[in-house]
Amino acid sequence: MTGSFLRQTLRAETVKMRLEAATKADAIAELVGILAATGQLRDPAEALRVVLARERMMSTGMEQGIAIPHGKSDTVDGLLVGLALKPEGMDFECQDGQPARILIVTLSPASRTGPHLRFMADITRLLRDEGLRRAVLAAGSPAEVVALLTGR
Repeated sequence: MTGSFLRQTLRAETVKMRLEAATKADAIAELVGILAATGQLRDPAEALRVVLARERMMSTGMEQGIAIPHGKSDTVDGLLVGLALKPEGMDFECQDGQPARILIVTLSPASRTGPHLRFMADITRLLRDEGLRRAVLAAGSPAEVVALLTGR
């Protein structure tokens, strides 16, 4: 069940192998830009605004090198997911004080809660596995990242 849900939401065209940003705000803008490049955002500026606003409320830097900035907006029709890797890490105010290396942005409709929460639960559970995190960071292509996380 989990694999099929992740297969529906995580796609190679929304995976960037090397995040260029050096600051948290720039990282969020770059992540939203990954989604904007697919043409799925009706209003990329609004999408960026809601993710940055959510981040100002509380950091979405998790533990073990994971950050999941997210936002809700009716500028999207369904859950969108973008992922970028920053192997050298960056400060994202993570809960454990460690740098973020795997950054995942999600945007979901303001009117729906379920898909966003399900994705967050699934991806955080998967990425608790240190071996999987290492494999994702060492992956050679977006398709390999997706395959590792979805079991494809």
